[in-house]
Amino acid sequence: MAKDDNSRDNARFRHDSLQDRKTVKTLIDAISKGLAKGELTLSDEDGDIVLNPEGLMTLRIRAERNDGQCKVDFRVSWTERDDDLREKAPPKIKTR
Repeated sequence: MAKDDNSRDNARFRHDSLQDRKTVKTLIDAISKGLAKGELTLSDEDGDIVLNPEGLMTLRIRAERNDGQCKVDFRVSWTERDDDLREKAPPKIKTR
């Protein structure tokens, strides 16, 4: 876990714990509100990270049930690098 000071330096937040269904829903709702607001702050006793989601995002949802073990994974990703967001000219294609 690394602390982010609102810069674009490398940082990581990781948290694992057992929670009841109501608490998990509350946390997912908070993430949703942070996405809508454009600022996600995640923290626990080990540290915190602030992310500023904007622009187009990639959403991945996976679910599985295997021998009584169930899992749903959500992944939302985006880029903060301005050079990746620049519109590039289309390629030139010649036909005969």
